[in-house]
Amino acid sequence: MTFPDIVPDLKTKLPQLRGRLLANQRLAEFTWFRVGGPAQALFMPEDEDDLTYLLANLPREIPVTVIGLGSNLIVRDGGIAGVVIRLGRGFNRIKVEAGQRVRAGTAAPDQQVAKATLEAGIAGLAFLRGIPGAIGGALRMNGGAYGRETKDILIAARGIDRAGNVRVYTNAEMGFSYRHCGVPDDVVFTEALLQGDPGDSALIAAEMDKITQAREATQPVKSRTGGSTFKNPDGHKAWQLIDAAGCRGLAVGGAEVSGLHCNFLINLGNATAADIEALGEEVRRRVQAHSGVTLEWEIKRIGVQRAA
Repeated sequence: MTFPDIVPDLKTKLPQLRGRLLANQRLAEFTWFRVGGPAQALFMPEDEDDLTYLLANLPREIPVTVIGLGSNLIVRDGGIAGVVIRLGRGFNRIKVEAGQRVRAGTAAPDQQVAKATLEAGIAGLAFLRGIPGAIGGALRMNGGAYGRETKDILIAARGIDRAGNVRVYTNAEMGFSYRHCGVPDDVVFTEALLQGDPGDSALIAAEMDKITQAREATQPVKSRTGGSTFKNPDGHKAWQLIDAAGCRGLAVGGAEVSGLHCNFLINLGNATAADIEALGEEVRRRVQAHSGVTLEWEIKRIGVQRAA
């Protein structure tokens, strides 16, 4: 499936764009599942000014979607209409500041931010080693692991709204809750200021090693997966509910529930986005029938289904 090519018209209307603007760019290569259709127009801005120019001048009727490292994402097989924004090198800077603070661009991988805090002897951010995404996703989803969440370390987040205005949100203004933030979806986060504590590098390294070992022992980290599929319901662990419902190893097409960790879905190699989403919905159905608990997706699903 391809969309009508809007790139020539956009380049005419926005002559000062400096970033790459590509028509019908397949997005599977940008997701950890390695599935999904094209972006009608994929834009990779050079820097924040370039992003601001796009958002301020893009016709309002054209939808905007932001993707990060694609670690917690299903792009449906029909692709995504409008402009898809993917932040890259202009947004991945990591700077350690005084007072155990770290300023990180939202394209910076969480694990690289954790590494920077280790080298600087800053404690309290080691949990980022266990999140397979970028800082932008951590902000948008209040990403967390091993007992800590983004809300525990954020001072402020910077972003650009759909009208091209720079916005700065304090921690309190982010509206954090479990795997959620309350900032409008049309705000594109560009930077986060994070707070740590004085720490001992040897102890921080030991904590990160423990996190790494735990992930490798309990999660299918070398498979084509999207991380935790469902949120943990109040009072329950999603994986336990899935296991109890007999879903370990359940398959639909080329997608399978991980035998190592039941809250992970895997692309065995030839899965479509439809296979993965259908498998997730079947897991939800079986868990509801078995335990009466309705699982809520943690993985983001975007785009349109491929026409039959």
